[in-house]
Amino acid sequence: MRTELMSDGGDPARPNEDFAAVGLPASGQGGSLVLLDGVTPPRDGAGCLHPVPWFTARLGGALTELTVSLPDVPLAETLALAIARTAEAHAGTCDLSHPRTPQATVALARWSPQRVEYLVLCDATLLLASPDGRVRAVRDDRLARLPRALLRSADAVDSTLRNKEGGFFTAAADPSVAARAVTGAVPRPEVASLAALSDGAARWTELFGEGGWPDLLAVVREEGTRSLVERVRRHERADADAGRPRLARAKTHDDATVIYAEL
Repeated sequence: MRTELMSDGGDPARPNEDFAAVGLPASGQGGSLVLLDGVTPPRDGAGCLHPVPWFTARLGGALTELTVSLPDVPLAETLALAIARTAEAHAGTCDLSHPRTPQATVALARWSPQRVEYLVLCDATLLLASPDGRVRAVRDDRLARLPRALLRSADAVDSTLRNKEGGFFTAAADPSVAARAVTGAVPRPEVASLAALSDGAARWTELFGEGGWPDLLAVVREEGTRSLVERVRRHERADADAGRPRLARAKTHDDATVIYAEL
């Protein structure tokens, strides 16, 4: 089995808010991957004493442990348990009802000799490659389907869309959102490799249009996870120098994380 991961912060002046891990049980049978993309809060605070990296480290650590130690518990239930555990760690000091309490998008996969399970919540991406080279992208597209005009005001997003029916959902302090995730399972022989991407890494396909998901996965497989992130960074710099035709108002460099596993 080959596993590889890369996480690169978008701004050296602030901590990387992503989390990435691969869990391999002591039995040697199966494994899991966990990717979280922390949501940067507004400058005026989010009702929490803890920064986003504190949250993603704890939620990601809980998910890494639980996906391996509870192999028979469905991933949505595992995510709910991890959210509850993380919320309990700061419920006594922080306002977990605040719409911007620390939160993250999620991509999970777990494999056994029989099957590969997956879960995606919000705008992370999980790629499943079959032995014959076909690539399936597992996405939660609720955020992408919202009109851009509705997303221009942070206050409006927080009051009407964030973790609201008709909007989009992230892993924050409410375990029930785990039931909103995109989940499924496929037989193990149908999956040769997996890749999980934060939206910062997925920019190579989604923002800069350098190739489809099969092309992106080929870059990772043949050149490594670092190469994909470096390609994204070059495109970001070139676009910023050209007047930001693609970046527009987005961050020049977002945190970019890739996990790759060959089964």
